Amino acid sequence: MPGDPARILMNPRMKPEVRDYIRAQFGLDKPLTTQFIVYLVQIFHGNLGISFFYNRPVVEVLWPRLMNTVLLVGLATVFSIIVGVGLGIISGWKRGTKLDVASLIFGMGTYAIPTFWLGIVLILVVGIPLGLPMSGMRTVGVEFTSSLEQLRDLLRHLVLPVITLSFWYFGEYVYIMRSSMLGVLTEDYMLTARAKGLPERVILRDYAVKNAMLPTITLIAINLGFIVAGAIQTETVFAWPGVGRMIYDSVTARDYPLLQGSFLIIALSVVIANFIADITYGILDPRVKY
Repeated sequence: MPGDPARILMNPRMKPEVRDYIRAQFGLDKPLTTQFIVYLVQIFHGNLGISFFYNRPVVEVLWPRLMNTVLLVGLATVFSIIVGVGLGIISGWKRGTKLDVASLIFGMGTYAIPTFWLGIVLILVVGIPLGLPMSGMRTVGVEFTSSLEQLRDLLRHLVLPVITLSFWYFGEYVYIMRSSMLGVLTEDYMLTARAKGLPERVILRDYAVKNAMLPTITLIAINLGFIVAGAIQTETVFAWPGVGRMIYDSVTARDYPLLQGSFLIIALSVVIANFIADITYGILDPRVKY
């Protein structure tokens, strides 16, 4: 990346010797290969370094922001999975109906809309008319008398960013689940289940949905890992104090240790999410467990 972090940290009136001291203090005077080796060694010691901008350990800066992102991303993910997978199941089961067509059109539209644009539109169309908070995660200058009022204020701040993130992944779940359902419905065991005279709800629940969920579980796992990075646009538009917003600010401030710590968390979240998906496969399909 272009730019010198030491120039951002120092006053323009400082002498060159002071800038050299700052560069040496943060190890910026060493070659890039040496800096990278030191970074790897410190990771194994549980040290992610000191933030250039905040002058605090990266872990202390990153942890509160990570919790804010987990709250936002968690609610958006649950909402998009419930609605998207549910509509995908119905669309596949009722293929060719008006509900199927409407779900596909709505899913295609939401999937094609950029999150930053959708966030701005929601602020103008929904946030301003309904008086919903449009930035931050709490109302500044308000003293809450109870935890319930504080929770209510937090939920009001969550409405617009959660809807924005949910729409981003909603279309994927509809399409993948519908496609998977259509593939399962043509299998021989579905014909056998109907020949046995089983009720339609039993066939849908025990035969169709369980087998059709495997590709969707893969998609959910991938999205859970990458949604932390994908929240950058949403958190920037709504000034949500999470990892996404922090990455944006860190790029501006050339805060390399904070960026490296953020990317490490994103990489770990992808690995952990895929590991959870592998375990879930065995629960849904005994053949995978074997």
